[in-house]
Amino acid sequence: MKYAIIEISGKQFWIETGKFYDFNRISLKLNKRIILTRVLLFKNKKVTLLGKPYLPNIKITGKIIDHLKGNKLIIYKMKPKKKTRKKQGHRQKLTRILIENILIKK
Repeated sequence: MKYAIIEISGKQFWIETGKFYDFNRISLKLNKRIILTRVLLFKNKKVTLLGKPYLPNIKITGKIIDHLKGNKLIIYKMKPKKKTRKKQGHRQKLTRILIENILIKK
């Protein structure tokens, strides 16, 4: 089992090959390939590599599957005794990416 910890859109994700993940919206078309290079950690059965801050010799390839929206969040603000109420909703735009391969350049 090999996995990597990457940084994308300001967050860190634990990823494995063959699985899909939802990231903040990436402005690429569907079925396009994407290469992720901000790898913080890589581990397989024999080797553990830790970046300072990134690993320059590891590339992760993926494919954009879908653009979608996240779950609806309700933000409700109220000030007591002031008759001030504000209800607001939000749905985050997401991109679903299938991780195809983790490549190590030697």
